[in-house]
Amino acid sequence: MKTLVGGAITATLGLILLIFFKGPFFNLIKGTIPALLLIGGGLALYLGFDELQDTWRNEGATSAQDEEKDQVIAKLKNEIDELKKD
Repeated sequence: MKTLVGGAITATLGLILLIFFKGPFFNLIKGTIPALLLIGGGLALYLGFDELQDTWRNEGATSAQDEEKDQVIAKLKNEIDELKKD
């Protein structure tokens, strides 16, 4: 109950102060939004580039892994053929 009353008082006080200090509040918002967009865009670029690098690494690893698998399969087939002959 205390939290509810405190929240109502704080919201009311914030609304009253917003009416009196409307100009400085919007100046703060005008300065904050471009900075947040710049930081968010930079973070998105970094994460996208990191994901792209992971994709490149996985493609190279997949080719090497496929070759290893093919070699193992060939060895196993040869062993099976030899066991069938016996």
